[in-house]
Amino acid sequence: MDNNERNPFDSRPRPENEESASARESAGAGNGEEAAGREDRASHYFSYGPYKSNIGSTMSSDGTGHTPVEVTPPKPLRSYAFSPQEEGADRPMGSWQVGQPQKKGAGFRSIFAAFMAGVLVVGSLMVASDRMNLFTGPQGVMTGSGTGSSQLAAPAAGNGGVVPTALGGVVRPDNISSIVQQAGPAVVKIETLVKPKATQRSNSLFNDPFFRQFFGEDAVPQQPDSGSSGQLQPGGMGTGFIFEKSGYILTNEHVIEGADEINVYVKGREEPYKAKLLGNSYDLDLAALKIEGDTDFPTLPIGSTDSVNEGDWVVAIGNPYGFDHTVTVGVLSAKERPIDIPDSNGTRHYKHLLQTDASINPGNSGGPLLNLNGEVIGINTAVSAQAQGIGFAIPTSTISSVLDNLKNNVAIPKEPVPYIGVALDEIDKDWVAELQLENTEGSIVTQVERKSPAFQAGIRPYDVIVEVNGTKVKNTKETQEAIKKLKAGDKVTIGIMREGKKVPVSVTIGDRNVLLQQQQQQ
Repeated sequence: MDNNERNPFDSRPRPENEESASARESAGAGNGEEAAGREDRASHYFSYGPYKSNIGSTMSSDGTGHTPVEVTPPKPLRSYAFSPQEEGADRPMGSWQVGQPQKKGAGFRSIFAAFMAGVLVVGSLMVASDRMNLFTGPQGVMTGSGTGSSQLAAPAAGNGGVVPTALGGVVRPDNISSIVQQAGPAVVKIETLVKPKATQRSNSLFNDPFFRQFFGEDAVPQQPDSGSSGQLQPGGMGTGFIFEKSGYILTNEHVIEGADEINVYVKGREEPYKAKLLGNSYDLDLAALKIEGDTDFPTLPIGSTDSVNEGDWVVAIGNPYGFDHTVTVGVLSAKERPIDIPDSNGTRHYKHLLQTDASINPGNSGGPLLNLNGEVIGINTAVSAQAQGIGFAIPTSTISSVLDNLKNNVAIPKEPVPYIGVALDEIDKDWVAELQLENTEGSIVTQVERKSPAFQAGIRPYDVIVEVNGTKVKNTKETQEAIKKLKAGDKVTIGIMREGKKVPVSVTIGDRNVLLQQQQQQ
C-alpha cells in the first residue's frame, strides 16, 4: 500500500516481536524488582485512550505455593474526644487541654466576617492599582476613541524602537474573489504542437530537468513511429494573459520555445485560437503572441512593481498540471532576486525577480502575478525544486521596457556583460613557493582569451591577481564579483604578482556580448 493511502488512525496491535525499542525500555524503567521480572510479564498494547494495566493482579510465589507472611496487627489507636460527654470512664485524657476549659469552634459569623474583610482588602488593592497604573503604565494597554477602533500603546523604552502595528488587517483580504472574477477571463491557456523528430526532441527545454517541471512528464513528446512523421504532437503547456483587447498576449519564452504551432484557449470558448509568435527573447524569457477574434478580448492592466512591498498580498492565476484557471494566494516575499538556469541552449541569467510564496507549479509559467488592485506586477516563471513555497516572477519593470520590441518583433539589445577575458582558479598551497608568493590569497590566471581586454593589456597565464582598483581580492569569487561591478568601457588597474613582484596592469573592461556577436559573424 502506498504511504499516502495509509490510514493515520490505524491502531491495530502489532506482534510482540515488532514491539518498538522505546516500549521495551519504558517497560523496564521501574524499580529493581520490576526490572528483574520484566521477562516474565506479558507484552503491553498501548492505544489511544486511558492506560489500562494488567500487572496489578500479579503475585509472587515459590514452587510449592504462596509463602505465608506474618502480619503484625496494628496497635489500637486512642481516640480523642472533643467533649467530656464523648469520653469514657477509662479515658483520663479525654480532652485536648488539661485543666483548661474547651474552646468552642468558630461559628458562621466569624467565617463570614473574615471573608468580607478579605474582599475589602483585595478590592481596595485593585482600585488603588487601577488608579495608579501600577501594572499598565501611563497609557494603559489599549486606548480607544470610543467609536470601536483601538490601537496599541506606545512601545516601552529599550525595545529597539519597534513600533507595534494595529490589530486590524491581519486576516486574508476579502476581495480575492472579485479580483479573480475580473482577471480570470483575460488569462489564457497555451498549448504547443511540435513536429516529431526521430533523433531528438524538437523542444530543447525538455532536456533540462528544471524546465520539465513546468510541463510534466506526460506532456513531453515521445519518440515518433516511422509512420507518423507528418503529424503534429503535443509539445507543452503553459499560461499567458491578454494585455491588449485586439489579442496581444504575453507569456514566457520557454513555454513556446521550439513550437511549430501554438494554440490559445480563452475562457468560455471550447475551440482554441491559432496564435502567431510576434517576438521573443531568450535572455529575458519573454514572448509576445497575437490571436485574431471577431470581438474585443478581455484584458489585464499592467501595473508597477514599485507599488507593492515585501509582505503585500499577491494572487497567481494559471493552469498547473492542466487544471484550468487555478487561483493561488500568497505574499510578496522579496524583490531583486537573481537566479541562473542552464539549459541546452545556454544559461538564462534572470535578474530583479520577484519572490513569492503563492503556489506555482508546472503549467503556471507565463501566468500573471496580480496585486490587490487586479494589476499585473509580474509573470510567473520559475520555482525552486528543493523548497516549498518559493516561486519567482519577472517584474513588470523588466516587461515594460521591452514590450514594444516584442510586439513589433524588434531585436532587444542585450545588456552589456563586463569581462576581461581570463579563466581563473584558486591557488594551491603547493604553488606558493613556485610562484614566489607569501600566501594563497588571490586567484591564478589559467587561460587568457585571444584578443580579449586582458590579452591586449599583457596579462598572461600564471599571473596571480591580488588587487582590483586597489582593493585586495582573496579568492576567485571576490575577483569575479569585483569585475562584475564595473561597466563596459571602464578602465581598471589590476594588481598581479609575477615572478615574486607586484605589477600594476591597466585593463579596459570589455563587453562579452560584443565578442560573441563578432564570433558569430566570422
